Amino acid sequence: MPPKKVNDLMYITADARPKLKTLLLSVTAFCLITLVGCAVGPDYHPPDTKAPSTWDGQNAVTPVTPSKTTIDPVTLVEWWTAFNDPTLSYLVEAAVRANLDVRLAEARIRQARAARWVAGAPLWPQVDATVLYERSHTPSAAVSTEGGGVVVATSSGSSGGSLPFRELFQAGMDASWELDIFGGTRRNLEAAGADLRAAVEDRRDFLVIMMGDVGTNYINLRGFQQQIDIARRNLKAQKHNADIIQKRHDAGFVGGLDVANAKAQVATTEATIPVFESSARAAIYNLGVLLGREPAALTQDLAKAAPIPSAPPEIPVGLPSELLRRRPDIRRAEAQIHAATARIGVATADLFPRFFLTGSFGITTSDFNKLGSLANNKFWSFGPSVTWPIFAGGRIYWNIKIQDAIQEQALLAYEKTVLTALKDVETALVAYAKEQETRKSLSEAVANNRKAVDLATQLYLAGRTDFLNVLIAQRSLFTSEDALARSTAALDTNLIALYKALGGGWEKGEAMAGKAKP
Repeated sequence: MPPKKVNDLMYITADARPKLKTLLLSVTAFCLITLVGCAVGPDYHPPDTKAPSTWDGQNAVTPVTPSKTTIDPVTLVEWWTAFNDPTLSYLVEAAVRANLDVRLAEARIRQARAARWVAGAPLWPQVDATVLYERSHTPSAAVSTEGGGVVVATSSGSSGGSLPFRELFQAGMDASWELDIFGGTRRNLEAAGADLRAAVEDRRDFLVIMMGDVGTNYINLRGFQQQIDIARRNLKAQKHNADIIQKRHDAGFVGGLDVANAKAQVATTEATIPVFESSARAAIYNLGVLLGREPAALTQDLAKAAPIPSAPPEIPVGLPSELLRRRPDIRRAEAQIHAATARIGVATADLFPRFFLTGSFGITTSDFNKLGSLANNKFWSFGPSVTWPIFAGGRIYWNIKIQDAIQEQALLAYEKTVLTALKDVETALVAYAKEQETRKSLSEAVANNRKAVDLATQLYLAGRTDFLNVLIAQRSLFTSEDALARSTAALDTNLIALYKALGGGWEKGEAMAGKAKP
C-alpha cells in the first residue's frame, strides 16, 4: 500500500501514525500549559493614595473666593476660551498642531507602540529560511555522506594536476517556539504596554505645559504692550507740563529747579519704554518658537497692541481626588510603576526553565538540478528542548534586586508627583485670589492718583503750591498705572497656572492633533 501524502511535505506510514498522534497530543498539552501558565513576579495594583477632602488654599482667601470646590465634572478642556480672546485661541490651537515638543512626544508614542509589538513577538513561533551553497576541495574524488544528505564529489577537470572538488546545495526552514510557561514574555509585554501608556501621558503633559506657556507668553505680551502705552501717555503729559514750566521759567515766574525736575521726570519715564519694548519682542519670539516657527514669524501679527484679556471672576476647581485622575504627570508616574512592577516578573522568570518546540525541514543535494526532488533529498526534525540556568554567578538574583529598587524609585517618584501637584494647585489658588485683592486696591490707587495729578497741577498753575507736589503726584500716577497693568497680567497668568496645575487642556489637544491611543 503506497504511503499517504500529508501536505505534500511528509510521507507517513501506518506504523508511524501512533507516534504522530502522541506528538500532536504533546504539542497540544504544551500549548495549553502556555495559555494557562502562571506569570511569576508581583501583580500590579494601583497605588492607594489619600487626597485631602478639600483645598486648603480656599481657606486662605477672602470670603468672596475666586474658585470653588465642586463634585461636578470640571470643564477644563478649552480653558483658554474663558478669556474670550480669539488671538489667544488661535495661538493655542496652532501650537497644538505644530509645537515641536508635542511632535517629539508623538514620535515617542510611535516608538513605544512599536516596542510593545517587539515585546510580544516571542509569543509567536519564529521561522527562519536558509539557503546554503558549499564548495570544497578534497585530496581525491570520493563519495561520502555528510550533514544528513548524500554529497557527491566530482573532479574539477581533466588535467592531471587539478584538485578534485565537491558541491553541496541545501535549502530549508528552521522554526522555534518558546512556550511562555512562567510568563516572562507576558510580563515583558505588560511592561511594554505600561511604557506605551506612560508615553501617551507624557504627550498629554507636554500639551498642558505648552498650552500654559502659550497663554502666559501671550498675556505677558499684552501686559508689556499696555505698560508701553501707559508710559507713553504719561510721557506725553509730562512733556506737556515740562513745556509749560519752561515757558513760566522764561517769563521769570519759576526758577531753574522746577525746569530741571520736570526734564528729569520726562527722561526717567522715557527710559522705561525700551525695556518694555524689548520684553514684548521677547514674548513674541517665544510664541513663534512655541508654534514651531521662526522666532520673528509672528512679529507682524502681534506687534499691534491689544488689551489684556479679562479673567473670569470664579472658576470651579473640583475635588482634590479628581486631580489624581486628571493630571497627566500623575497618570504617567502610575504607568511607570506598572512597568517597573512587570519587569520584576521578567527578571524573576529567569530563575525557571525555558521550554522550546523546535523543528526544521529542508532539502539537500549535490546536484542543483535535483533540488526540487523532495522524495529523495528531504530532511526534517522536530522536538522539544529545555534550558535552565543552573549557575549564573548571582546575575539573576541581583537583577531581580535591581528591578525591585527601580519599582521602589517609581513609587517614590509617584508620591512626590502627587504632592507636587497638590502644592501647585494650592499655590495657584492663593496666588489667584490674592492677586484679585491686589488689583482691586491698585484700581482705587490709580483713580485717586489721577485726581491728585489734576488737583496738584491746578494748584501749581494758580501759584498755591510748588512743583514738587506736581512731580510727586505724576510719579505716583505712573507707578500705580504700571503696577495695575502688571497686576492685571499677573491675575491672568495666575489663572493659567491654576489651569495647568489642574491638568486642563489635553483633551482638546487630542481632538485637534489626533488622539494617541495606547
